Amino acid sequence: MTGNKIKSQEPTNCFNNSLDNVALSKLLSENYFGRVLSYDGQVIEASPLPGIIGSLCTINSKNGEYFQGEIVGVGEDKVNILPYESNLDVRVADKVLLTETQQEVDVGDALLGRVIDGLGNPLDGLGAIKVFHKKSLNGIRVNPFDRQPITEILDVGIRNINALLTLGRGQRVGIVAGSGVGKSVLLSMITKSTDADVVVVSLIGERGRELASFTKEILSSHSRDKVVIVAVPADRSPLLRIQGAKRATSIAEYFRDTGKNVLLITDSLTRVAHAQRELGLALGEQPTSRGYPPSVISLIPNLIERTGTSTDNSGSITSIYTILADGDDTTTDPVVDTARAILDGHIVLSRELAQQGIYPAIEVNQSISRLMSDIVSQSHQKNAQILRKYLSKYYENRDLVLMGGYAQGQDPDLDQALALWPEILKFLQQNDNEICDFDSSHDQLAKLLGA
Repeated sequence: MTGNKIKSQEPTNCFNNSLDNVALSKLLSENYFGRVLSYDGQVIEASPLPGIIGSLCTINSKNGEYFQGEIVGVGEDKVNILPYESNLDVRVADKVLLTETQQEVDVGDALLGRVIDGLGNPLDGLGAIKVFHKKSLNGIRVNPFDRQPITEILDVGIRNINALLTLGRGQRVGIVAGSGVGKSVLLSMITKSTDADVVVVSLIGERGRELASFTKEILSSHSRDKVVIVAVPADRSPLLRIQGAKRATSIAEYFRDTGKNVLLITDSLTRVAHAQRELGLALGEQPTSRGYPPSVISLIPNLIERTGTSTDNSGSITSIYTILADGDDTTTDPVVDTARAILDGHIVLSRELAQQGIYPAIEVNQSISRLMSDIVSQSHQKNAQILRKYLSKYYENRDLVLMGGYAQGQDPDLDQALALWPEILKFLQQNDNEICDFDSSHDQLAKLLGA
């Protein structure tokens, strides 16, 4: 058996960790191989292998092709393997090789300016990526008491966020919205204007057209040399979509460990949860709230908690996750609710504001940054609270004012809100090619309020 060779092409992997004949012979001689027992179109059952959940396997079909997959279940007399592709030509008794027990991600500075898929293969046509460092795909658990406190401001270049929802380096934030409200445009603006040292963008489960246009826009900007993009479109397997989110997080962890301040953007966390739901249901998990199995609820905090500040003050990962609210339900959706509970703040986008042509369509009074009060000055915090009050007063009484049922002088705060409303609208709006740094945002807020 050790003399058998795989005659087909090697697995496409830009990091050159594919099987060669020597490695194949070694695996076969050490009995790190099994046979396919069954395949139902989703999950491959194979004879026992000395691997754990998450181990990589290669299935060698009788026609000479071979496919990669991951162990997702281990039993006494079999292992369950989920392949990275679907509609495979797999037959009973095909060889299954255990190729990697602990999955690791190849990382390095050569990733900057590149676009890769969930397995690390380049998608930009610029050739192989030569890197020499590795990080665990699933990360290393950090004692929360060892993390450094968040004390520095992250400038995202968005006036509305800088002034009213100030973010700190190492903060975890969610952007919650329904479809078509401007999440991708807001992310593009942040990516192009942030002062982070490195930006890692993971585009999970998006339309292929949107992936291409978003990537082209980001890489054509001045920020190209500090951006890494991990793109897994919607037509790829659920396992690859989960892999893409984990790979992007591992890349961000590498740059954080080198002392960089990293911005990790994941679009979207909901589609990662959908991928885990597909995987869990295929493996027989029981659906709970809205069809989500328990593994989804555990995946979200495990992914989010890998980001944040470091333990030695060397760097940080500020993470922004977009969360798709089904039917614009920003309160009871299970993914929204789970993410909101563990994140350090959330930014809610309003369809009503988008329909009025106000972009970015941030609903300030429904959004919050839990760390803002710790990192901005008292005067800045006071001005932000005043503007929030004016926004609340205006929206609470808008119908009454439009009907002529309000007489000026009854509510001084409402009078001031109505007087400033045209300027408030100008403050809230920002063109997608406009950059407003933190100091300018604060100054414009103070000027608006006459402070």
